[in-house]
Amino acid sequence: MPDTDTTTVEQVEQVVNESLVSFGADADAVRREATFETLDVDSLDLAEMAQIVEEKFGVELKGNDVKDVATVGDLVDLIVSRV
Repeated sequence: MPDTDTTTVEQVEQVVNESLVSFGADADAVRREATFETLDVDSLDLAEMAQIVEEKFGVELKGNDVKDVATVGDLVDLIVSRV
């Protein structure tokens, strides 16, 4: 079980950014304001991201949770709000 008492925004950003790069996004393009569309990240990648987030932080993200998430920053903020 993850230790959520010590999870920081920076840790969440690092996991999200590393995951996006592993999905094929350009590391230089991954910024808080970047949209998933511009990073060429699709719904399957976001489903895999949800699994990674649950494993790392114990935060369960469902389809409805991420349907309005448009940017990397939106996703990071959503995860941090639930840690």
